[in-house]
Amino acid sequence: MKGKIFVVGTGPGFEEYLSLRAIEVLKQCDVVVGYKTYIALIEKLIEGKEIVSSGMRREVERCAMVLEIAESGKNVCLISSGDSGVYGMAGVVLEMVDKAQNGIEVEIVPGITSALSSASLAGAPLMNDFAVVRLSDLMTPWEIIEKRTEKAAEGDFVICVYNPKSKERVEQIRIFTDIVLRHRSPQTPVAIVRNAMRDEAAVTHTTLAEMLEHTIDMTTTLIIGNSQTYFSNGKMITPRGYKI
Repeated sequence: MKGKIFVVGTGPGFEEYLSLRAIEVLKQCDVVVGYKTYIALIEKLIEGKEIVSSGMRREVERCAMVLEIAESGKNVCLISSGDSGVYGMAGVVLEMVDKAQNGIEVEIVPGITSALSSASLAGAPLMNDFAVVRLSDLMTPWEIIEKRTEKAAEGDFVICVYNPKSKERVEQIRIFTDIVLRHRSPQTPVAIVRNAMRDEAAVTHTTLAEMLEHTIDMTTTLIIGNSQTYFSNGKMITPRGYKI
């Protein structure tokens, strides 16, 4: 009998931010597979489990391993930070199962993605339509990222930015900012959220014109307000449209 695959979103990584379903399947499964940093964040929950961990850029390898484990009859959890269906592992697993046509059951267990955890720390900036853009061009051609940025800015969406800058990738955030400035006021509110919901979490409220003067790295999520967004009492607010 084949095992079942659970693709579990662990959110920021701490138990208090996991869903009850995520905790349940982590306790019930036979094997836990994941990126070693994310495994370390939940190690107390998975004591006594068979654990398979590996480093960065081994995502496809980990997913293939998960399929092999399920084929052997064991129930296996694949850990994905944030929500597994938002730039996570859910899609890769489903693609592989579809290609293999092996009849293995897959359950996607949602988690708190960075856009939501960061927004909660910043205030209430996602109260109206918003878009999420990832500035890493490892998987998506930069020309497409530029096009999506242009359309999101032109459409007056609040924009959440994942992976805005790394040690090797420094120009993309400047290009992104220039594109958004074609359609937004330089005084547009921006929240810079680093390490959301972790001990070292920090929120900086700034403007689009001054955003690049602050520290931005791979632990950062940016929230660019729309034409109605404002700051008040230390909170970033995008009106929903109610008469108050």
